[in-house]
Amino acid sequence: MTRHIQNQRGFTVAEVLVAAVIVVVAVVALLRVVPTATYAVQEGSQLSTATFLADQKLEQIKNLPWTGTPAPGNDCLGISASATAAPTVPAGATCTLGATTIAAGGALTWEADESATAIPNFSGYSRQVRVSDCGAGAGCMAIVDPGMRLVTVTVSYTPLNTATSKSYSVSMLHSQR
Repeated sequence: MTRHIQNQRGFTVAEVLVAAVIVVVAVVALLRVVPTATYAVQEGSQLSTATFLADQKLEQIKNLPWTGTPAPGNDCLGISASATAAPTVPAGATCTLGATTIAAGGALTWEADESATAIPNFSGYSRQVRVSDCGAGAGCMAIVDPGMRLVTVTVSYTPLNTATSKSYSVSMLHSQR
């Protein structure tokens, strides 16, 4: 039996050092990307939660009664007196929702500002509802119609790694029924 012995040769020290440098550079690059990726995933999660909370409130508002008949009408949607005020029942109207009746000028508790501790299971998120009267024409996407109102829900939160609050707003036009 004849054996052929092949010349077996290993790696040189220089080749091993070059390979080690390449591996170290690759690992360092990956380690620098991981915190950025983690922050981006967390930011995306918080933005998704803010979107959910804004849409949730808009869905609740869509079901509120706002009718003009019989006079004086049932207005549980309300109007914000300013950009910083939660909606109240407008003058000349009342709000009857289930067993609750609120007179003109009364606060609509379901549209009151919610602080960062007020939304169950969503600590750190605050929510505001503002309602503009489109009959006045201001702030309604150029629509002038007394039977329309612009509802804007703004959710605020503080991202990780920053002390600056971020806000997300969703708006919808609501028509009188």
